[in-house]
Amino acid sequence: MNRDSGGKTRSDALVLFGITGDLAYKKIFPALYSMARRGTLDVPLIGVAFSNWNLERLQKHAEDSIRESGMDEDSDALRHLISLLSYIDGDYNDPETFKALKNALGKARRPTHYLAIPPALFETVIEGLGAVDLNQDARVIVEKPFGRDLATARELNRIAQSVFPRDSIFRIDHFLAKEAIMNLLYFRFANSFLEPIWNRNYVAGVQITLAESFGVEGRGSFYETAGCLRDVIQNHLFQIVALLAMEPPSYRGFEGVHNETADVLRGMRPLKPDDMVRGQYAGYRKEPGVAKSSDVETFCALRLFIDSWRWEGVPWFLRSGKYLADTVAEVMVELKPPPQQLFGDSAPKTGPANYLRFRLSPNSAVALAARVKRAGEEFLGDQRELYLMDEHPEEEPPYERLLDDAMEGKGALFAREDAVEAAWSVVDPVLDDHPQVIPYERNSWGPKQAEQLLPAGRKWHNPV
Repeated sequence: MNRDSGGKTRSDALVLFGITGDLAYKKIFPALYSMARRGTLDVPLIGVAFSNWNLERLQKHAEDSIRESGMDEDSDALRHLISLLSYIDGDYNDPETFKALKNALGKARRPTHYLAIPPALFETVIEGLGAVDLNQDARVIVEKPFGRDLATARELNRIAQSVFPRDSIFRIDHFLAKEAIMNLLYFRFANSFLEPIWNRNYVAGVQITLAESFGVEGRGSFYETAGCLRDVIQNHLFQIVALLAMEPPSYRGFEGVHNETADVLRGMRPLKPDDMVRGQYAGYRKEPGVAKSSDVETFCALRLFIDSWRWEGVPWFLRSGKYLADTVAEVMVELKPPPQQLFGDSAPKTGPANYLRFRLSPNSAVALAARVKRAGEEFLGDQRELYLMDEHPEEEPPYERLLDDAMEGKGALFAREDAVEAAWSVVDPVLDDHPQVIPYERNSWGPKQAEQLLPAGRKWHNPV
């Protein structure tokens, strides 16, 4: 299975809307620099923003971004990147901005347009591109979140497809391009020992944690419009669930994977208010851009069920949050204890009998836990892990991989519209009808009330 472009032609220009913004500074410029170092960046880069900047300031901004990223400096690659840059300063609501862009593209006929802008501006920019025929033989990359709920996601899909062909729309979720996430798919279907136990008969439950040890970092205004459920769980964590829960594709190729993951999302039971716990870290309401009485969650924990033959009755527990005890992402697949307890400790009073653990970040690892007998006459044992670390120091960073794939027309690592809408269908019932946020201390694992989502006697697995 590979990320084949299907014979499509590579884009001959990259247009970056929102080039003066935070996303471009932290992610996009380092990705472009990495492409320049690898020799895969050879097209004009046209930045568009409404910031009253000029090209010189943008070039300095790009250099600062690269240096602050901590990447090894390659002066030739940096000069090459800077030489490709041009800049248009203009209002997205002004048709003249798009006319100026068309002139700047010159002889380029197959541009990729990257919308690194707030979701509220997607419609304006997409329609602006269509008005000057910059949708012809072009591609468009849209950043998450794609919509704020099911209705807005459907409307954005309608608008995007009224201007761009379906296979020219790339909904970016950088999480899908991480090596550890792709390893979930590989590990599941490249190893035969897993399939017999990967179902309701042997799996007691699944926990997924995506924790960050920092706050909103100056993005309070954005976070007030999103919150943890929209920003992380509805996309990142649901995609992890889909890869873990999907059926084997009937054929090789990522279209088969997309079909199966979309089926999982469609099978998720819509959430109810008592399926979730919402939290807010101490001091959030004092962050710049945050309302003094804000009820926006910076932590969210869910109990989820998938209505399918394989997973009927198996609970999935998801949680994510800011200012938690560590920055880490991990999956814990808990297995049921043996049906007959031949030994006194076959079913431990605390924790699962056996489990499979996937560390997704900051490093990539897989661990299998089993009970092993202690030395001596008594039949008692301890839990031991078989731990496999998988490090790729030279791996392609997610944004570099996604930019390169979109320009090649490869849609394997991008979210499909039916999957996006299915995910929104799951969370839609609790976007407005939900419990109030519960305050929690910074550097903790969130509100203690999240424990109530788990079965009696069980606790959250806190990655260490």
